[in-house]
Amino acid sequence: MDGLTMTGITGLVVFLENIGGIFLISRKKRRRGEESEEKTPDLLCRFVVDGSEKKIGESIAVQDDLLIIKTRKTYLGVPLKHVEEKGDVLQVKGLVSFEKAEMLGREWQEKYSKPEE
Repeated sequence: MDGLTMTGITGLVVFLENIGGIFLISRKKRRRGEESEEKTPDLLCRFVVDGSEKKIGESIAVQDDLLIIKTRKTYLGVPLKHVEEKGDVLQVKGLVSFEKAEMLGREWQEKYSKPEE
């Protein structure tokens, strides 16, 4: 009888460890999601400048790992790894292909922008 009781207790302990592990993992994922959601609003509605601090446009959206910037004529999609906060503005750093940024911005515009009437 002791062997059956120990097996039952061992099974219960293993079960509780698995449930506890799942709970901890889901808490970590939830926390990571909250951090990224907190970061996104900080990037919106801010002026964006290039390396020489010349104004490019205004940040209007974040899609996946892209910051969408509205310029006078078009939209640009710049990878977030090329964007850093610099005081009140966002600065595009490093080498960025503006042709590629325009292409990504056009794709975003076609997908999310309302058609003009």
